[in-house]
Amino acid sequence: MEACHSPEHSNVTSYAATVVVIVTLEAFAGMWINAFIVSVICLSWIKKNTLNSNEKILLFLGSSRFWYLCISWVFSIFLIIYPNYLHVHPIFQLLESAHSFFNFSNLCVSASLCVFYCIKIANFKNSFFIYLKVKIDRIVPCLLLGSVLFSLVIGTTVSNIMDKALHNNCNFTSQGRISKASIRIDQHLLPHYFIIGFGYATSFTAVILSALLLLFSLWRHKHNMQTNSMKDLSMDAHIKAMKSILSFFIMYSINFICLILTLIYSMKNESDLIFLTYLIQYTFPGFHSLVLIFSNPSLEKRLLGILPCGKYKVFLKREL
Repeated sequence: MEACHSPEHSNVTSYAATVVVIVTLEAFAGMWINAFIVSVICLSWIKKNTLNSNEKILLFLGSSRFWYLCISWVFSIFLIIYPNYLHVHPIFQLLESAHSFFNFSNLCVSASLCVFYCIKIANFKNSFFIYLKVKIDRIVPCLLLGSVLFSLVIGTTVSNIMDKALHNNCNFTSQGRISKASIRIDQHLLPHYFIIGFGYATSFTAVILSALLLLFSLWRHKHNMQTNSMKDLSMDAHIKAMKSILSFFIMYSINFICLILTLIYSMKNESDLIFLTYLIQYTFPGFHSLVLIFSNPSLEKRLLGILPCGKYKVFLKREL
């Protein structure tokens, strides 16, 4: 096995130790939340022998976020505590490839969920939109498959680019070792940042368009709705979905900004700022999944049944 060894030894400062603790708490909390979603949906799948489109997306989303947080936590531990091990071929390439795959899988599937809500709930008379509304349940598997394939292409491409960049930046000594292993931002890494930036922009654009279309549909439906009429179920569905998408849009925007800042800081080799953006990024998969749980009656009921405070609330409702 080829190895790129650095003469510098791992030096865990108090700042690094604090980052490790925070990253670990965020990662494990997010992993538990997404594992809960996956387990509940799998149990429902076993009982019903079928899943609706929303459950399929949530299953893929929970799985991708669980593994994304798991790989990200391992990657962070190596970066902070054992950076020298990343110079051993092919540890860095494998971690970077897996991290890119699950990161884009998370982004693509979450964007697909946003698009699904938009098509399913929004009302437009456009013939193409009506066609999508009718065929959405058949389109969802294609969206999920496309997300996985796109993420796989990204992960493989990133691995190849990083492998070439490392190979071109390693200057071997007579003993077959490298005096200093470093990754420069040169012509070999530019495609890496371009591909990642393109993927971020594509998923973010899908979320923006879905949120704007659903917002316009809600505004038009409310404008046309007769005043002092009976409770409108369609209006309630619009409002509930809009709250979910707006909360997701806000969190997704913050996550998107952090992703771009991570790219910029990594190009400038500002590791401290990169860790700060990582701390914010790791809250997104867990916190948004928690929002999805409380917007889904079945998931919310299961979660409240597990938590001690939830059991107490259920007991009070029964007593009353």
